[in-house]
Amino acid sequence: MSDVKSKLGTDKLPIGWNGRTLLQMLEDSERAFEETGRYCGIEALALMESDPIGYEKTFAKLRGGLVNARETAMNISASPIVKEIGELCFAFYTPEGDSVALSTGIIVHVHTMSDAIKFMIRKGYEQNPGIAPGDIFTNNDPVIGNVHNADVQTFVPIFWEGELIGWAGGVTHVIDIGAATPGSVPVGPTSRYEDGLQLTALKVGEDDTLHRDHELRCELGVRTPWYWKLDERTRIAGCHMIRDAVERIISEEGVNTFKQFMRDVIEEGRRTFLNRLKELTIPGRYEAPTFNGVPFKDEPRLPQHAQVDNLMHALMVVSIEAGGELELSMDGASPWGYHSFNCTPSAMQGAIWVLLSQTVVPNDKVNDGAYLATRSFFPPGSWTNPQNNSVSTGAAWGFLIPAFTGLYRILGRAFWARGFHEEVMASYGMTMNGMQGGGIDHLGKPCSILNFEISTVGGGACAVKDGLDYAAAMWNPEGDMADVEIWEILEPLIYLGRRIKPNTAGPGKYRGGSGFESLRMVWKTNDLEMQNAGEGLTFSAPGLFGGYPAAAGYRHNVHETDLLKQARANKPYPVREYDPEHSELSALTEGRHLFDKKTTTFPYPFRQGDLYLSWLRGGGGLGDPLERDPQQVTKDVNQDFLLPRYAHKVYGVKLLKNDDGSYSVDDEGTVALRKEIRKKRANRSIPVRTYIKGERQRIQEGNFIEPIRKSYNSCMALCSKWAKYYREFWDLPSDFTFSVGDES
Repeated sequence: MSDVKSKLGTDKLPIGWNGRTLLQMLEDSERAFEETGRYCGIEALALMESDPIGYEKTFAKLRGGLVNARETAMNISASPIVKEIGELCFAFYTPEGDSVALSTGIIVHVHTMSDAIKFMIRKGYEQNPGIAPGDIFTNNDPVIGNVHNADVQTFVPIFWEGELIGWAGGVTHVIDIGAATPGSVPVGPTSRYEDGLQLTALKVGEDDTLHRDHELRCELGVRTPWYWKLDERTRIAGCHMIRDAVERIISEEGVNTFKQFMRDVIEEGRRTFLNRLKELTIPGRYEAPTFNGVPFKDEPRLPQHAQVDNLMHALMVVSIEAGGELELSMDGASPWGYHSFNCTPSAMQGAIWVLLSQTVVPNDKVNDGAYLATRSFFPPGSWTNPQNNSVSTGAAWGFLIPAFTGLYRILGRAFWARGFHEEVMASYGMTMNGMQGGGIDHLGKPCSILNFEISTVGGGACAVKDGLDYAAAMWNPEGDMADVEIWEILEPLIYLGRRIKPNTAGPGKYRGGSGFESLRMVWKTNDLEMQNAGEGLTFSAPGLFGGYPAAAGYRHNVHETDLLKQARANKPYPVREYDPEHSELSALTEGRHLFDKKTTTFPYPFRQGDLYLSWLRGGGGLGDPLERDPQQVTKDVNQDFLLPRYAHKVYGVKLLKNDDGSYSVDDEGTVALRKEIRKKRANRSIPVRTYIKGERQRIQEGNFIEPIRKSYNSCMALCSKWAKYYREFWDLPSDFTFSVGDES
């Protein structure tokens, strides 16, 4: 007995299987995979092969318990982010922290919670602070395992006869995290010390009860403690429901059968992923770049070293091997910066699985088996892997979302090459504008705002149909926008309108899904700060196969309005922007209009009667717009998805205006117009070799704005492999860099 106890260095017995510690179990599992390439070295899926029906019934019971926990627990929360949008998920993990099964919801956390559990094991939590029945742990630190601080995780260990059988994990996106700026996705922090409350894999409860000191710390650490408290109870309740479900399954099936089941399910997940990728794709190397602007040069509230205009770069390279193995590399990614759009490797893995679980393995058996079938490389020192624990990751999604449009475009090409055209999709829409802020609400209480309408933006165009309009977010395939009445109860802003936003969808033979716009008026408060958050200088949803990108953003807010005076006089008031070139908002509202491309700002003051226009983005198009069915173009115009002048300009469709104000197609005029556009295209086209020659000269002369030159220089300095690739592609000297005025 003393030898067993010495494994922990205390008088505690190991809680792992067969007298082992959790660290021994984790190391054994990793060693077996390293040596065999199979999870825990499993050769045959014995349980699945000997009793396939029983195996599937056990999985159905487990996943059913997870889904039931999510659907039940979400009703405990008062936050519309959780209750209305469904921004939560639950999962079950092995004792070593490998995910076995996941509920519906925010699938990004299939592996981030795995990272957090493994962190606790490697750091000796079994010894200190100890892991016992009834314990409760929490984490929201991206360095440990998470995307950003607002995703708060709860873990409950599940025991059977003294052994740790596994972990129940739950995560919710909270409405405020106590960051330097209000809201849960802070745009402004330059270090993690401004990102908000840090819960670094803490033991926060025993005997199924939260420690009072933890509760007090959180109540005093965030702006909306009532939402925080109920969200935490949501996660705990769900984890306890999962524990009950697992205990029922073990009592019915036997503990040894359940142990073997966990191992088999994960190995099955690995093999299923390999087989699916072999079935769906053509092996090869695929590339897709994405850029994002961080325009903070003129932001006086930042420290001087952070007052820079920065262009972030993400080159995504995916290699698919004949056996179905997938390797993703971000070589060439720009360095981390003094902003909140940096990511950790855990966040990057989360994004990978958000997309792969919606494309390659869109089924209920998503777990760490598929993770083991892939390899990834995130360059040290880059925004994808800062290797500096002081950097801010508070708004990690700010570039994570556009960067991973590259993976969708890559998979779309791979699916097309194999012939699975119905699986192809162009870039999804960027989930912005992030309408965020805080202050005193209409009830006189402190408030924090992050309007989660952002969970319903346009999907990418498909190879056989248009993209889905205002449908879901990349990070939550079940997203919803929630009723306007819900947001008005909780936020000091009244909806004047929520309408389709024309021209947000990327044009193409099949257009992307459209976004929408909400026009809101500040109500019953003069103490409110709001910010805009979204892309405006670059587009984040490129098209595919000749399709055009979706629209980039702009800002239009109005201060010191005459709106209340107009309302008292029964005069018309705006309910939308509709067309920014002929703005209804400008025509019907006097005041100080902030109408520009400053789409990423710090919070600034709003008072009662001020207007805030929040419009959400569309998805990229697919195919040549001149190949789009003219009747579909006309339908889009009549339903406000497309402004009439763009039917002519982009799609080459000549419209006839009817007596009732609707439009129909001039068939002969459309044929002639498209012929004319194609002729103009041909006249201005040049051979590829001529284009390459001209671009090479432009590069040699450095004919770009300085932030772009600085960005390329920083990428080359960080990654010698990518620098060599870039210089050789453009036939540049081996020591080539761009000339800039200030290299600081």
